[in-house]
Amino acid sequence: MAWENHSALMEFVLLAYPACPELRVLSFLGVSLVYILIITGNVLIVVSIHTEARLHTPMYYFLGSLAGVEICYTAVVVPHILANILRSEKTISLLGCAAQMVFFIGLGSADCFLLATMAYDRYVAICCPLQYPVIMTLTLCVRLVVASVVTGLFLSLQLVAFIFSLPFCRARGIEHFFCDVPPVMRLVCAHSHIHEHSVLAAATLAIAVPFFLIATSYAFIVAAVLKIHSATGRRRAFSTCSSHLAVVLLQYGCCAFVYLRPNSSYYPKLDRFISLVYTLGTPLLNPLIYTLRNSEMKGAIGRVLTRNCLSQISQDRGGYNLSGVSLVPAV
Repeated sequence: MAWENHSALMEFVLLAYPACPELRVLSFLGVSLVYILIITGNVLIVVSIHTEARLHTPMYYFLGSLAGVEICYTAVVVPHILANILRSEKTISLLGCAAQMVFFIGLGSADCFLLATMAYDRYVAICCPLQYPVIMTLTLCVRLVVASVVTGLFLSLQLVAFIFSLPFCRARGIEHFFCDVPPVMRLVCAHSHIHEHSVLAAATLAIAVPFFLIATSYAFIVAAVLKIHSATGRRRAFSTCSSHLAVVLLQYGCCAFVYLRPNSSYYPKLDRFISLVYTLGTPLLNPLIYTLRNSEMKGAIGRVLTRNCLSQISQDRGGYNLSGVSLVPAV
């Protein structure tokens, strides 16, 4: 019935793209460069964790899962943004808009739940070190990752189904680069506190609940670290958590500003800027934060790059030698 109600509205127009040709070229080059860096950084993390035996621990398993989710998360919207920059008509179909929202919100929510599982992993490692190998088994890690992704997608599917069951006005213009909840909700004609509270409830489950779990975990972690008498031990314990805390503050700060507020306080230009931060900035900064502050990750990535370079050099030399042999005339 929801799709029948929107039969007259088959596509949306995305209005946030620059009209000036020079700005379009600069925007395309800038977004392309950032996207290449995002994919490269997160793929290096996944490959390094997969190939380095010393990184086969729960902490790095969660980090690799987070990097994999962020690769998919950016792939949902960034290629579409790049295509729209070059196209004269910035349109998206009704079904395409709904599908983009499902995966964008779902994978973003999975990001939040994964950050909560990483906080739980740090809590067990610091507060229950002797029981850590027994509690954080591979089976539990896999279940936590799968539960994070499935829960995020389930909540997103419920939210998007609710939004697209509402009647839309005749206006087709979305003041954004892609289909996100706040700008699409602006096109809904049936404005009421019930609809607004329903969206806020879904956002609370996906953002506020994981953040509460993270805050609770770190409250226990801080209490346990303060009991450590050695200053070196305290520094080491805090250093293992600092990268995770930096990512949490960046991710949850942006998401809370966009989603955990009334629809009436929506500011298109400011929200578009914030959306670029959590769509491009966070996936770009996560690999940098986790690698620059982690000597094991830096070493693993360095070894992966070195092996690839040496393999390429040996293949090139082999090709040259082969070609040289084939060109020598027989005596």
